[in-house]
Amino acid sequence: MSTILITGANKGIGLKITAQYANEGHQVIACCRQPDSATELHKLKESHQIQIMELAVGEAESVANLAKALKGKPIDILINNAGTSGPSFENQTAMQMDFEGWADAFNINAMAPVRVMHALTDNVKASPAGKVATITSQMGALSLDMAVAYAYCSSKAALNKYMKMAALEYVKEGIALCVIHPGWVQTDMGGPSADITAEQSAAGIIEVIDKLDTANAGGFFKWDGDKHEW
Repeated sequence: MSTILITGANKGIGLKITAQYANEGHQVIACCRQPDSATELHKLKESHQIQIMELAVGEAESVANLAKALKGKPIDILINNAGTSGPSFENQTAMQMDFEGWADAFNINAMAPVRVMHALTDNVKASPAGKVATITSQMGALSLDMAVAYAYCSSKAALNKYMKMAALEYVKEGIALCVIHPGWVQTDMGGPSADITAEQSAAGIIEVIDKLDTANAGGFFKWDGDKHEW
């Protein structure tokens, strides 16, 4: 049995990852901004080993409080899943930008995963084979030309670069890092016409994480296990 911490665990892909790990008998620390209103998580908790904890990934104090509450607890897998699409698409273009919204997208998508990882590094180090998987997007790949959602895409590109570099350092501590493109998923963000369900995406992400180790650390993977171009 492993201990897995997931951010943004109350809906979408995060909720399905939580459910699948819990169904496999693992202990899941499911983090979200408003635990009291996380109805689906509380239903899962009734019959699974799930600990629901409050976490606003964009707020340093909230992250520090989580780290304090979990001090000394080994975490085998940390999954940075929480994210935001940023401002309305018409306000994140080449000619028009909501700069406050762009800053918030960077905070949530690029900085928050690092903030959470730093706060919980000692917990992951306490695992004999600790892993940190961060959910990104192919829209942050420089190899993909797609002139849309400039705030969102640029924040994910920054995240990808940071984690690619950090993987080189974390592997020295025995911790394997990677970033994973979850696919075009039928969620609030992806919409009902997307290619795959949240359940399919979650199952693929878990399989990618299962295969992650220090030998392939630093990779950019698709949900189906294929490597993604940077």
